[in-house]
Parts: sequence; structure tokens; C-alpha cells
Amino acid sequence: MNAKINRLSDEELILLLKKGSNTAFTEIYDRYWQKLFTAAANKLHDLEEAEDIVQQLFVSIWIRREELDIHSNVRSYLAVAVKYRVLKHLNARAKYRHFSDVTANTVLAELVDDSTQQWLEFYEVSERLRFLITALPEKCRLVFEMSRTDGQSHRQIAAQLQLSEKTVEWYIGKAIKFLKKGLKGFFLDL
Repeated sequence: MNAKINRLSDEELILLLKKGSNTAFTEIYDRYWQKLFTAAANKLHDLEEAEDIVQQLFVSIWIRREELDIHSNVRSYLAVAVKYRVLKHLNARAKYRHFSDVTANTVLAELVDDSTQQWLEFYEVSERLRFLITALPEKCRLVFEMSRTDGQSHRQIAAQLQLSEKTVEWYIGKAIKFLKKGLKGFFLDL
């Protein structure tokens, strides 16, 4: 089956995915992950954030696989989905860091949010993420929130908590690994 699956068109893979095929999902992921990651990384200039956005997109696709309705080709659909998520992320980053990214705001203003389903999925994942963040060890949670929620740099966090920047990086890395593991298990449970 694996030798045949990579010869299938994107449309055929989507049909299999709607039926719950892990193999079809993996093939779509393998075909497009690198391109989507590169596009996100070029806009965000942060590899971890780009990876998170692309992973979140694929998780969303897996969750919504049965009702997935793609009106364009898969490549275009995924490119627009990543663009939308990157722009939302840039807008959030600008809000937390108190500076205006005019380009992101302009493009966001042009987007029409017609997806209640995406909002519900986002809300569900956000709730799970909040739960996981509260489960982090206290110092790890504090460092993670200062970085991701408050938008502080590693240097600022290190100075405030009297830690080395490497320790701050270690805490953030530990938190991200914990959160990814927790979210992965969450998505498998759905």
C-alpha cells in the first residue's frame, strides 16, 4: 500500500483521509510539511514558532478530516491556511510586544474569517494548552509565560529571575516538549 499511496493524487489522498486513513494523512504531511514550514519560517524568522504553526495546521486537518471540504487544490489550501495562521500569530506577537506590524494588520484586515469550526477547534486546543501550562513545574511555567505570553526576551527573563540565558532556554525547551507531548496525546484521544 505504501508504494501505491505516494502515486495517488492529492484529491485521492483527501478522500482516503476523510475515511480516517493514517497513511493518506502521512503522505499529505510528507508532501507538504517542508514547504509549509519554510514559508512560515521565512515570515516569522523563528523556527520553533514556524514548526508549531505547521504542526497545529496538520493537527487541525486530522481532527477535521471527516468534514474536510477543500474547494481548491490541496497545495493552495495548505498555503492559504499557513498564511492565515502566520498572520494571526504576527498579530498576536505585535499585540503582546506592543508594537505595530503594519503589514500583518493590513493583510489581516483583508481576510474574512468565515470559519466557526476553526474558532471552536482553536478554543478547544487553547483550553487544553492552558491546562497543560498550569501543569508545568512552577519555575518552568513562569519562564514560559514570561516568554510566550509577555513577549519578553531570554535576556530580560534571565535578568528578572537571576538565571543564565541558557537556563531560560532550557526551561522554555522543556516546556515546549511537555506541551507538544500533552497536545499530541490530546489529539490522539479525540
